[in-house]
Amino acid sequence: MKKTAVLAIGGNAVNKPGERPTAENMLKALNEAMGYLSDMLEEYDIVITHGNGPQVGNILIQQEMAKDVIPPFPLDVNDAQTQGSLGYMIVQSLRNQLQKKDIKKQIAAVVTQIIVDKNDKAFQNPSKPIGPFYTKEEAEKLSRLKGWIMKEDAGRGYRRVVPSPKPLDIVEKDVIKMLLENDVIVVAAGGGGVPVIEKDGFLHGVEAVIDKDRASSLLAIEINADLFVILTGVEKVSLNYKKPDQIDLDTLSVKDAKTYLEQGQFPSGSMGPKIESAIEFVEATGRECIISDISKLKQALNGLTGTRIKA
Repeated sequence: MKKTAVLAIGGNAVNKPGERPTAENMLKALNEAMGYLSDMLEEYDIVITHGNGPQVGNILIQQEMAKDVIPPFPLDVNDAQTQGSLGYMIVQSLRNQLQKKDIKKQIAAVVTQIIVDKNDKAFQNPSKPIGPFYTKEEAEKLSRLKGWIMKEDAGRGYRRVVPSPKPLDIVEKDVIKMLLENDVIVVAAGGGGVPVIEKDGFLHGVEAVIDKDRASSLLAIEINADLFVILTGVEKVSLNYKKPDQIDLDTLSVKDAKTYLEQGQFPSGSMGPKIESAIEFVEATGRECIISDISKLKQALNGLTGTRIKA
């Protein structure tokens, strides 16, 4: 039997740095990315997850510009919209890559809801910036009118911040397992999934953002994946990143990873959540997580590059 892998692809696989976020550019980037992923299908059944931060941000800007014509949708609905649009692009791009290699496989994108705790501390301390920049005066007005929490962002203006709660459960996990058991490649938990809370047995969407890598780690645990791969913009995890004494890591134990996190080696705005997500998967399963650049996926799977987080 084939092994199962969850692959979390980063923003560079969807939209290359410096390129305009047009549908044409996104499809071009995804066609390239899916070419790398298709190489591992002989050995693995795969589930693909992806980010959606820039895409949701663009929708929020569009909604802001058209707010007097069409009422804006809540954040959870925007999350679902980008899961659908990016899922479509990923499925089509991967299908076309498989067609070139004469590989016949069914591929399905699943709009995925992820349960969070309504009492999660993140709801009392929103920290994730989303959407457009505003002036101080605009930010104060939006805070009064809509109750948004607005914070200054690195001298560039004010932005809305929303909670980033911990993912607890995946509503569609049994559907994803069923598809895998029937030899279907699955795209799921896009953008960290649509955050929902459970109340009296009913689900309700909430205005929040779930970290994509944390949701991907939970999914990998839930489906009992043999391997979790986080594909990002660097070939290896590094200590002292971008400093003269930078050290690239081939392997990283969970114990050392926790130590480096405490030392601030992996900032919360970049590598931190990826390392924490890797730790969660390795501790829950005893298996490995690989972090590398998507263009180096084949080499990383063969142990020639990338960083392996091990128990």
